Amino acid sequence: MTQYLMSVHGPVEAEEYGGYGSQEEMEQAFADTGAFNDRLQAEGYWVFAGGLQPATNATVVDGTGEAPVTTDGPYLETKEVIGGFWIIEAPDLDVALRLAAEGSKACGGKVEVRPFQGA
Repeated sequence: MTQYLMSVHGPVEAEEYGGYGSQEEMEQAFADTGAFNDRLQAEGYWVFAGGLQPATNATVVDGTGEAPVTTDGPYLETKEVIGGFWIIEAPDLDVALRLAAEGSKACGGKVEVRPFQGA
């Protein structure tokens, strides 16, 4: 079994409903994602998952110099950021892509799938 990161991408701007059109759409996406998470766990794919605070809450640490330097905010200037993720364990990429499509539908966002190194 290979572990995959399925990352959910969304807009940088912290919109009123987190990128959803309304409070109802946001609540439905949360409910659908919760049901998807439950199924991942029940079917043995689940390793870990989580939603992230807005990128404006990020801190970048650069420890490559003599002393670490910290900077508030996201590292890259971009239109989309990672809003959440799943780490799953699947027998192959086809299964991971199928699960990513289901997760994308549940949360209403684009999902990038990447295998971990050593897989």
